[in-house]
Amino acid sequence: MAIEIQPLVRPSRLRRRGGLLGECLAEFLGMFVLISFGCGVAAMAVAALPGSGRTAGPTTSFVAVGDWVMPVLGWGLAVTFGIYVAGGVSGAHLNPAVTLAFAVRRRFPWLKVAPYMAAQLVGAFAGAALVYGVYHDAISALDQAMKGPKTNGHTLATFSIFGTFPASYFHGGVWGPFVDQVVGAAFLLIFVMAVIDLRNPAVRVFLGPLVIGLAVAAIGLSYGANAGYAINPARDFGPRLFAWAMGWQDLALPGTLPGSFSDYFWIPIVAPLIGGVIGVLIYDLVIGDVLHTRAQMAKPPEVGCTRPVTSPEGTVTAGSPPQ
Repeated sequence: MAIEIQPLVRPSRLRRRGGLLGECLAEFLGMFVLISFGCGVAAMAVAALPGSGRTAGPTTSFVAVGDWVMPVLGWGLAVTFGIYVAGGVSGAHLNPAVTLAFAVRRRFPWLKVAPYMAAQLVGAFAGAALVYGVYHDAISALDQAMKGPKTNGHTLATFSIFGTFPASYFHGGVWGPFVDQVVGAAFLLIFVMAVIDLRNPAVRVFLGPLVIGLAVAAIGLSYGANAGYAINPARDFGPRLFAWAMGWQDLALPGTLPGSFSDYFWIPIVAPLIGGVIGVLIYDLVIGDVLHTRAQMAKPPEVGCTRPVTSPEGTVTAGSPPQ
């Protein structure tokens, strides 16, 4: 129900939040929601469900390929609701790769890049702290029940709630996980550009976050097993930093498990930033430039496509397919 809601704080004190500060607060809260539910579903799958007796055993998380759908769907919904929360104020980047790509190709002010990224990182750290606080007992029980190598009493299984790591078939190599993260982030930005570009057959504004959430789920279903599909530097580094502070030590930073992988932490930071820029460049080269040229030529879209319609007030909305 749409009603006018009076602010909690007097308007004179709210003015400074009308600009960059308010946008950073929105990025913080949106990222907090994203991580609270994304890492939350990971905690459910890895620790809480096994520990509660709802699986085949106290250390049994995944027993079938279909089980992967649960965390993938959870992360998709986490992104969806994070965007719904923050979108009206900051545009809900919720990802340093998106922020950088927008600065490169969408005239997002470079002066806002660092504050946005900082807010996203802090929000991710806070979201991880909430998940740890809620699932502390389940995480501790799993660490105690698990056999095998442990770091300060913690296992790789419980670390996977917070951070990502490469699959064993990479044998500790760098380039396989690096390319995987570049590809995943590139696809993410291609999908985001397609959704928000009003020149394209437009997704209605209120469905945009849902479609982007589905895009994240699609990436997870298609590319998730290689390296955990972080595709978001803040999503990985914020919880990773929290895990390091809580005792996961080398597993978190520098991201090392002897005999499996070493110094991994930088890959989910650097590779998505590169992939995001590649993705936006690919979209603009293959799709965006064509849409721009067609607009200059006043050429109507293909049959079955919607087109932006400008109302007398200057508002751009999705139009009807050409008849």
